[in-house]
Amino acid sequence: MAQASGVTTEARRRRGLVQRVRETVPRSGLLLALVILFVLLSLKAPYFLTTTNLFNVLRVVALNGMVACAMTFVIISGDIDVSVGSALAWSSALLGTLAITLHWPVALAVVTVLVVGTVIHILAALIRVKLNVPSFVVTLALFISLRGAAQMITGAWAIAPFPEGFSWLGQGYALGVIPLPAVFMAITFLVFYFVSVRTEFGRSVYAIGGNEEASRLSGIPVERTRISIYALTGLLAALSGVILSARINAGSSKIGDGFEFEVIAAVIIGGTSLSGGMGSIGGTLLGVLFIGLLTNGMVLMNVDPFAQQLARGLIILIAVIVGEGQKQLRRQRRSELPLADG
Repeated sequence: MAQASGVTTEARRRRGLVQRVRETVPRSGLLLALVILFVLLSLKAPYFLTTTNLFNVLRVVALNGMVACAMTFVIISGDIDVSVGSALAWSSALLGTLAITLHWPVALAVVTVLVVGTVIHILAALIRVKLNVPSFVVTLALFISLRGAAQMITGAWAIAPFPEGFSWLGQGYALGVIPLPAVFMAITFLVFYFVSVRTEFGRSVYAIGGNEEASRLSGIPVERTRISIYALTGLLAALSGVILSARINAGSSKIGDGFEFEVIAAVIIGGTSLSGGMGSIGGTLLGVLFIGLLTNGMVLMNVDPFAQQLARGLIILIAVIVGEGQKQLRRQRRSELPLADG
């Protein structure tokens, strides 16, 4: 009996090791692709390999990266959020209205924007979980209404300028060289990575995406977890709107156009499965950097803008096909692994 138990434990340990190796392979492949892309652009793209350009890439991708962290949790849990671009624009427009038009203290305006952005996504989450409305439908409604609300309160005009010193949040540097938004992105990735691998909440996100009903029966608070994920998404989208407003020194309803698709693309390229239950924050970071470097390189090489869109679309399609194929292969091989020998 003890021998059989030992064999079973060994088989499970072996299965876990194989699973971890297989989950690492996609990220390793993306890392290799990122290195190859970096080398090619260093050789072919003018001014690519300069400190100014590389730090500029970090500044540009920082907001995508921050929101992509929350989007990773959203997609792992089996949902999707197409509203983050409009949420970013709404936050910028609201910030400009409060701080410039209504002359609120900037700090109070920023806190208000963050709270409002979080609450709006919590309300969307309540509709999602209480009424069982598909996440795409709920966030599509937000996508349309938040953009309209932003244009309504600004008259579709940019509101500028903010009080002196506020632009530092989006234009400033840490240690004199590192763009401040890149620091925010790094902190966000570290926090989300820790949450995903070391906390009960992170394990719950994966469990819900893998099998929601089984998660509910096992005692996981499915509704509360989903609401928390949406709250984090709303908070980071609002924070990104604040930082981008500081960068352009204006509140605008026209920013963030297509932002949601860039974020989702980075998450998918990073290996997160659209069907839920699989993905990683580390993979998302690689996806964000890959898209950022690719876009920057194509701009430096004067690639036609329409060709750039075509290239990004094809890369996303390939990433989805490869990712879903790997997930099916994992399921097949997992079912073939024995729990015990003999």
